Amino acid sequence: MVGASTTCIGCGRTDAGVHASQFYAHIVIEKGFDYDPVERLNRMLPNDISIFECLPVDYPNHAQYDATSRTYKYHIHGQKNAFLSELSAYYSFENLDLEKLKIAAQLITKTSDFRAFCKQPDLYKHTVCHIKKAHFNIDNKDQKIVFIITANRFLRGMIRLLVGNILAVGYGKMSVKAFENTLKTGISPKFYRAAYPQGLYLAEVVYPFLNKKISSS
Repeated sequence: MVGASTTCIGCGRTDAGVHASQFYAHIVIEKGFDYDPVERLNRMLPNDISIFECLPVDYPNHAQYDATSRTYKYHIHGQKNAFLSELSAYYSFENLDLEKLKIAAQLITKTSDFRAFCKQPDLYKHTVCHIKKAHFNIDNKDQKIVFIITANRFLRGMIRLLVGNILAVGYGKMSVKAFENTLKTGISPKFYRAAYPQGLYLAEVVYPFLNKKISSS
């Protein structure tokens, strides 16, 4: 497409089944396009990938390393729905204490080291993440929940592990105190609880050299 060999670098990696409503990647080219790259890429790519813009940025700005924050959203539906099965995670509202979800989310904002919620913590120099926000938007009428979390960085499996254990708190399988102690001690829970992948979306990536609004998805 660019007439020469080039490497496309994405802003991050996720587990199979995870989505992105905003995702950046970069390539390094010597000259601009003499055609519409968005139109051409969308013709080449599968239907589940859509290109919205190609933005020129100065070298050596980097899609992965120069992000200052990322926002993820985790979508939950409380009534079984075949049309949502690949786009949202089904967790029944029956016996789910919604207030406990909110309490657990607030505990996350008071935490900086997330070693207990990382699949492979020893791969990292450190497991400190600066959480800017973490909260649940709950729609009782339509039985839908969105967990929103923003931080400067995330560890491997961190969000799915957090959501999985918060849901365990909501279902009474884990106490709020036990969840809090896990955050404080850095000792992983006895039972491995990762939320389903299809509910997770990368929703916003922030760079100091770009000014883009968060996706509404």
